[in-house]
Amino acid sequence: MSTQFSNPFAANDPDRRAIWTMLVERDIDAFLAADFSVVEDDFIEEGFLGIDCKHTDNPDHWCLTFPTLTAYRAEWLRQAREFQKETFKEDPRPTIFAATTLRDIEINGDLALVHKKFDGAIIKADGTRDILNWQTLYHCRRV
Repeated sequence: MSTQFSNPFAANDPDRRAIWTMLVERDIDAFLAADFSVVEDDFIEEGFLGIDCKHTDNPDHWCLTFPTLTAYRAEWLRQAREFQKETFKEDPRPTIFAATTLRDIEINGDLALVHKKFDGAIIKADGTRDILNWQTLYHCRRV
């Protein structure tokens, strides 16, 4: 699905460009469709782990909530399905894109450390705001 939000990385930076496509465009579209199959090949099951920062920047409170890809997938799908039950005053897709920043990608050989940040809000049908304010760190490897 094309988007009005363009990949900020130039064609002569194919690794960062591919990472942005994977972690922004494909991830947002998969989440909105609640279809993990769209992104499942983006994960390496062996050695997967996901740390839940519990909405705090204090690492003393972070938890190893997702010791496996199966655990992560289940929570991802739960959240996506709950999101689909909501009604919004605006189309959530462009709002989520606008709230998403992915520009910090450190690549060293076949590894990358990627910072994806969300900072924004979606207005629900009842006028309340669903706040999007968190960061995800991805450890990516080329296979």
